[in-house]
Amino acid sequence: MTADTENENAPLRQLITRARVVLWDFDGPICNLFAGHPSEQVANELVDWLGGQGLHGLLTDAEQQVLDPQIVLRALYRRDRDSDLVAVVEERLTQAELKAAVSAMPTAYADILIRTWTAVGSRLAITTNNHPRAVVTYLASRDTISCFSPHIYGRTEDLHLLKPHPHCLNRALNAMGCDPSAALMIGDTPTDFEAASEAGVPFLGYARNEHKAKLLKDAGAECVVESLEPVLELVRAKRP
Repeated sequence: MTADTENENAPLRQLITRARVVLWDFDGPICNLFAGHPSEQVANELVDWLGGQGLHGLLTDAEQQVLDPQIVLRALYRRDRDSDLVAVVEERLTQAELKAAVSAMPTAYADILIRTWTAVGSRLAITTNNHPRAVVTYLASRDTISCFSPHIYGRTEDLHLLKPHPHCLNRALNAMGCDPSAALMIGDTPTDFEAASEAGVPFLGYARNEHKAKLLKDAGAECVVESLEPVLELVRAKRP
């Protein structure tokens, strides 16, 4: 490893060295959840279902064109959080996530990184806006659930507590008895960065392409990787 490479990896090494607890976002750093069941399709299915109920008017034209099903759900929640409709749509999204989990594509190096980080003594948790049932389904299929269980914190009926709210991060930190400064969050969206910042948790951005990297850096993330391989190499170096 050259001196230049050493200098480039210094911020990343510092994040990894300090972390006793690692908080993982799910869709992105661990897998591409909707690889086999595109999120755009799920969003369209939710919009079409609302139309079939005569409820298209609950969404603006822009909201009907979104490619993210969570935006559809949040839009309904903002209009009437106590409506039974919100619970019905949330369950439809959960079922779509469960279906997607079966065909999700693992993020390169994620499985081995998860196992290695566990082997060197760090504790791991999931902090996600996806439903915990989908997370459990996927992790069980990869035989990595023991690396996280029982610390899987995902979407609940209180949708206003989704990231960028730090609620799921705070739940994980409290349950694991960890000071925020001794943790590390790995996320792939600006909302992950915002939640980590609000919780006082150091942040490592994962970006599968240059566009996502730019979004993270524009949001303020200082350390962003486009592959988990350098993270794995540094974690392996921690091995006793």
